[in-house]
Amino acid sequence: MGEMNKNDNNGSTLLIDGANTSSRKTVMVIDDMADNIDLLRAVLAPQYHVSIAKSAEAALGVLERLQPDLILLDIMMPDMNGYELCDVLKADSRLKHIPIIFVTAMTSEQDESKGFEMGAVDFITKPIAKKTLLSRVRTHITLAERNKHDRLMLEERTAQLEDALTSAIKMLSEAASFKDQDTENHMWRMADYCALLAKDMGWDDYRVEMFKLAAPMHDMGKIGIPDAILTAPRKLTPDEWEIMKTHPEIGQSILSKSEAPLFQVAAEVAMNHHERWDGTGYPQGLAGEDIPMSARIVALADVFDSLTMPRAYKPSWPVEDAYDYIKENARLHFDPDLVERFIKLDSGIREIKASWDGALEENLREQG
Repeated sequence: MGEMNKNDNNGSTLLIDGANTSSRKTVMVIDDMADNIDLLRAVLAPQYHVSIAKSAEAALGVLERLQPDLILLDIMMPDMNGYELCDVLKADSRLKHIPIIFVTAMTSEQDESKGFEMGAVDFITKPIAKKTLLSRVRTHITLAERNKHDRLMLEERTAQLEDALTSAIKMLSEAASFKDQDTENHMWRMADYCALLAKDMGWDDYRVEMFKLAAPMHDMGKIGIPDAILTAPRKLTPDEWEIMKTHPEIGQSILSKSEAPLFQVAAEVAMNHHERWDGTGYPQGLAGEDIPMSARIVALADVFDSLTMPRAYKPSWPVEDAYDYIKENARLHFDPDLVERFIKLDSGIREIKASWDGALEENLREQG
């Protein structure tokens, strides 16, 4: 196909053989010397589309709209040398997988070693042997295609595993509440409140999502509590209460058997979500900042949801009354800084509650 000439804003000429629309692969040549460009272009053009940039700046401009299958990069260039440009490209998530071959007159072992350290897949010294160049270009394009296929397969399998893990976590969480539908709904409402508060604290999306999955397992230990105690429609006796207080350690014992970060967070929450800021909680009597932040958040969200939803032993509280209770118990039960944050998130909290109330009403209509 014919040659197209384009000029960038700095006067560097970009020469592109053909368009990147057919099955032919595209090789980008980045070199400031006309003789080198002509030689590489003559060797490559019969088999590849060739994109040419005469400076690093021009190359970056082209790469905003074109992703070549391979880059041939000179080292000795003005302004930004080849090593520096390679470093920029490897730091770009969109471009980092493009194979780069240094083509240079620099022949020392140190130069070659540095090229590989920067992320190049090959290092070709001048003068260039035509067959060697074509062979290496072909090999590295083929390898890059295989690597891309492997990455896509890995991403797909990882997504499938993540979906399976999420489903397993939900089933595991709900196993603890199999005989108590109210507890099941409570877990997921409470998790939404936890995620809202964690995000407000600046946690990144990955950490928030992991926490949202871990939080519903806070009462996993209740799977070991007798049904007669768990669902008693009255205040528990002292002996029953002592049995109920064992569920944090039961949950921690179950969840800590996995070394996966998500289950480690879940085990931490399960063990500590009944600790109190003033040190009078259970099972360890931890106080203040000795209580893990994850457990402090769950403790607050857990109580708020328990107060504002009807339970077997009480009617629901108005949101304002629940806020008053939480504020009264700042520095006693709850982290005072978290209490302040939580109250300020009123609109988000009410939105979550309304969403769950609406879903519950919908379920009741369907069942009726």
